[in-house]
Amino acid sequence: MTKASKQWEGQVVNGEFHLRQYLGGGEDSAVFLTEHGAREPQKAAIKLLPALPEKSERQLSQWGLAAKLSHSVLVRIFQTGRCELDNMKLLYVVTEYAEENLSQILPHRSLTPAEAREMLEPVLDALAYIHRQGLVHGHIKPANIMAVEDRLKISSDGLCGRNESSSGLRTPGVYDAPELAGGETSPAADVWSLGVTVVEALTQRLPIWDGSGQSEPVLPETLAAPFLELARHCLRRDPKRRWTIADIQAHMRQPSPTPQGRTSSPQATVAKRRYLVPAAAAGLLLAAVLALPRLFNRGTPSTEVKQPGVQAEPAPTPATPEAVKSTRRADDKKQGSAAAHTPTPVQSEAGPPSPSAGPVPGTVVHQVLPDVSRKARETIQGTVRVGVRVRVDPSSNVVGAKLDSPGPSRYFAGLALKAARGWKFSAPKVDDRNVSSEWILRFEFGRAGTKVRSVRASP
Repeated sequence: MTKASKQWEGQVVNGEFHLRQYLGGGEDSAVFLTEHGAREPQKAAIKLLPALPEKSERQLSQWGLAAKLSHSVLVRIFQTGRCELDNMKLLYVVTEYAEENLSQILPHRSLTPAEAREMLEPVLDALAYIHRQGLVHGHIKPANIMAVEDRLKISSDGLCGRNESSSGLRTPGVYDAPELAGGETSPAADVWSLGVTVVEALTQRLPIWDGSGQSEPVLPETLAAPFLELARHCLRRDPKRRWTIADIQAHMRQPSPTPQGRTSSPQATVAKRRYLVPAAAAGLLLAAVLALPRLFNRGTPSTEVKQPGVQAEPAPTPATPEAVKSTRRADDKKQGSAAAHTPTPVQSEAGPPSPSAGPVPGTVVHQVLPDVSRKARETIQGTVRVGVRVRVDPSSNVVGAKLDSPGPSRYFAGLALKAARGWKFSAPKVDDRNVSSEWILRFEFGRAGTKVRSVRASP
């Protein structure tokens, strides 16, 4: 469907869902950016599948079951149905829009053991809930572990019933349990997929397993404890010998002793405290993990602002009749992050310019830094750079803000865009008349704090 589906951009599904942008897909599916909600439309994703006669009713039924579930870690399903585009009969499912997923960072780096722990907590909780409903996820893999706004979530559009044949809906892949070749699903199959995902997340490698014979998968030697033992028990060929979700949760919360009286490795005793991480914090973690460093920053800075505790020296501005100096005060040093919203007063050291003084550049009169949680900041690797282009009208009002260089993480890009909309500028003058201007704000997110440089993009 890939070639045909790209041409569907701009079309409307059932007069309701605009296909704004093609996000990806494969031979049998296509996903687009759309909106959901009549009064206050929100970003959503719409997946389109061919409406094959022998599969359509079953697929719609599965989506209907998933839509009735209520769990904070499951991606919400808003609507399902049938449609037709270019004389092709299709099924569609509209879900929450995920900004990012785990598969996007694994080509760049692996998760640390601490990050893997915090990722596992909400995923295990969601899987336990799914299994209690008599359902199976069936698609656990890095691409389906997502960041939706500030929360970690897993996909929900592939759920099916226990012992329900899945062979008619898709071809088994590298994350699927060996018994799926026979077409039967079970909670144990989800455990296998989770084991493969954990191994890949921590080592950037898949377990070595040829799918034939009776041998167990070979795990990377670099797999850290207690994940080595977890992976061994998740990746048993015999489904009956695998750990359950409850076993995995017990193992991660209380590494020694391990479930069913098994002895853990010596390294596992290092992690003895119980990890109870809210889904929101895990979502922030994933978003921060996805924020990979950029290697360069375009533009020449004219001003620079750092968070409290780090003094910034503004770069010199062009000589003008009006000398302007910006100072930033932290009114709430006890809270730390509250200073991100402290306005920067502007003090004029000269009288107003005369009409004959020539062009007068605009200035920044109020700056806002993104409010980044400590949890997200601590997991940043290197520096995350985001550029936002801001348009200012002759009345000094910010009338538009868009990403100039979004960087590797939509999460941090969103924080930068939100902060940029709160900036205030004085309009530049030409012949004593205010004119429009554009600025580029270069945000730099790091573990020590956030910096921003403002660059005049137009007179």
